[in-house]
Amino acid sequence: MCGIVGYIGYREAYPIVIKGLQRLEYRGYDSAGIALYDGTNIKLSKTKGKVSDLKNKLEDEISTSGSLGIGHTRWATHGVPNDVNSHPHYSNSGDLVIIHNGIIENYDALKKELSKRGYTFKSDTDTEVLINLIEDVKKNEDTKLGKAVQIALNQVVGAYAIAVFDKNKPNEIVVARLGSPLAIGIGEDEFFIASDASPFIEYTKNAIYLEDEEMAIIRRNKGVKVRKIKDDALVDPYMQELQLNLEQIEKGGFDHFMLKEIYEQPEAIRDTFRGRLLTNQAIIKMAGVEDNMKKFLAADRIIIVACGPSWHAGLVAEYIFEDLARIPVEVEYASEFRYRNPVITGNDIVIAISQSGETADTLAAIKLAKSKGAFVFGVCNVVGSSIARETNAGAYTHAGPEIGVASTKAFTTQITVLSLMALRLARAKGTITSSEFRHHLIELETIPAKVEEALKSDGYVQTIADIYKHATNFLYLGRGFNFPVALEGALKLKEISYIHAEGYPAAEMKHGPIALIDEQMPVVVIATKKGHYEKVVSNIQEIKSRKGKIIGIVTKGDKSVKELADHVIEVPETLECFSPLLTTIPLQLLSYHIAVMLDKNVDQPRNLAKSVTVE
Repeated sequence: MCGIVGYIGYREAYPIVIKGLQRLEYRGYDSAGIALYDGTNIKLSKTKGKVSDLKNKLEDEISTSGSLGIGHTRWATHGVPNDVNSHPHYSNSGDLVIIHNGIIENYDALKKELSKRGYTFKSDTDTEVLINLIEDVKKNEDTKLGKAVQIALNQVVGAYAIAVFDKNKPNEIVVARLGSPLAIGIGEDEFFIASDASPFIEYTKNAIYLEDEEMAIIRRNKGVKVRKIKDDALVDPYMQELQLNLEQIEKGGFDHFMLKEIYEQPEAIRDTFRGRLLTNQAIIKMAGVEDNMKKFLAADRIIIVACGPSWHAGLVAEYIFEDLARIPVEVEYASEFRYRNPVITGNDIVIAISQSGETADTLAAIKLAKSKGAFVFGVCNVVGSSIARETNAGAYTHAGPEIGVASTKAFTTQITVLSLMALRLARAKGTITSSEFRHHLIELETIPAKVEEALKSDGYVQTIADIYKHATNFLYLGRGFNFPVALEGALKLKEISYIHAEGYPAAEMKHGPIALIDEQMPVVVIATKKGHYEKVVSNIQEIKSRKGKIIGIVTKGDKSVKELADHVIEVPETLECFSPLLTTIPLQLLSYHIAVMLDKNVDQPRNLAKSVTVE
C-alpha cells in the first residue's frame, strides 16, 4: 500500500525523490520520509502527515544535497502513523537504510531473536526488524549487502518491495520484490526506483519491472544485475518502453484528480474498445478471448474474483454474461475466495479484475484457481502488472493512470471490457442473433458520447449536493443491471465524504432498510426506463409515503418518477445492459461535490490507498 521511490546517478536526488513521492502519494499518505546520501553523511527526515508536511520539515532541518536518495510515503500497517514509525529506517549501526512496501508476517519471531542478539528497536514496524536482520546477516556472514539482502529475504514470510543502501557503498542500491510492485527506470548513468513508473517518466522511457522473488543490485557505471532470491540464479531482465506520458499524471486544470478522471471517462471508454469494437465489420477482436475461445465455449461456469469497485464491475458483468451468453456466473470477493475452500474445476474460467493489477487478495485467488486447473483471465489497467503476468490470458482496460483513490474511470472501463467479452462469447455460442449482435455493437459505440451528455448534469448535481451535504445517512437503490451501480454509488460516498451509505436491491428495501426511511433520509433511486421500471416506481412511492427525500436517476424524458421524486437527474437512453455506464456518472459527481463541500481530501481519503498490496 505504500509508495517507494529512489534515485542514484549524477543529478541531485532530492528534487527527483520528493516529486516522485508526490506522484505516489495515492498509494499511502499518513506519513512520509526521505534519506539522502552525499558520499559522507546520510541525512534523514521523516514525519507523520502528507508529503507536503515532509517537504516543509525536511528543507528546514537538513541539507538536500546528494546524488543518492530514497523516499517513502506510508499507509500504516505495523505501528500507528507517527514520526518514529515512518520510513526510511536505519539499522542499529546506522550504516544501512531501508524503505519497504508490504508486510513481514513473521516479524515478531525475527524481532525476538534479534533482541536476544542485542539489537534494539525504536519503532513498532516490521520494516525496522527487516533492516536489522539484513545487518545481522551481513555482519555474521561477512558478506556484501546484496548477498545479505538475499539471505535475509529467504528467512522472511510476507510481501515486500524494498530498497536498501549502505553508506559504505555510495554507488549502490539493492532492491527486491515479492507481491508488491517495483519498477527500475534505466537512464544514462542514472537509475530510478519506484512503485510505478510515474516518478521517473520525464527522465527515461526505459524500465524493468521486477518479477516476484527477484532482486536487483543497481550500481553506477555497472548497470543493473537481476537475480532470483531463492537460488541466486542470474535473470536476463526484459526492458520495456513506457507508454505513459507526463500529461496523464497531472491535473490538467481540474481541482482534483478525481474530477479529471470522471471527465476522462468518454475518452477512456473509447480507448478501451479502440481496435476491439469494429462496428462496420460487425466483429469484436480481443486476442485474449479469440486465442482461448475453445476454453470459453467449453466452460461450465465463469467465476469472477475482485475487490471493491472491481467487484461491483464484476456484478454488472454477471448480469451481462448470463443475459447475453447464457453461462452461469458467480462473483466472489477475492479476499474471501481462498479461505472458504471453494469448489473449482478444470472446466471453470476465473476472471480476475483489478485496476492496479497488484491487488494482493486477487493475486492470491488467481494462484488458488490455477492450482485447481482453472483457466484464469485477467482484466486490469496497468501494463506489466503482477496480474497481467500471473494470468493465463487477459485484456487491459486502457483507462490510463487513475491517481484518485476513489475509482471512477477504472470502473467504467472494466465494465466496457467485460461487455465486449460477453458479446463476443454470446456471438460465438449463438445465444444472440447476428442482428442483435450488430445492434449491441452500434449502441456500445455511442456510449462515450452519451457519457459526455450525462456529464452535462454536473451543475445540477452540484445543487443537489449542496442540499444534502449534511445528511448523515444515504440509501442507494437499484434493480437488475443497476443494483451493482447502487452499491458503487454508496461506496463512492462513503470513501470520500465519510457519510454512511448503503446500496440495496430496490425490492429488498421492504425487508429491513425501509425502517430507516424518514424525512431526514436521502434515497438515491436508479430508475431507468428499461428493466423493471414499474416495479422501481412502486418502490419510489413506498419511499415517498414515508417522507423520504428522493433523488431519481432517470432516462431522459421520464415523467412518472419526476412527479414523485424531489430531484431527478437525467441520463441518455441506452440498452439496459449498458445503462450502468451512464447511471454511475451522476453518482460519481454527487459523491465528489459533497466531499468538496465538506472540505474532505477528495483524492486521498483517510485510511485508504489506491493499490492494496497487502491482505
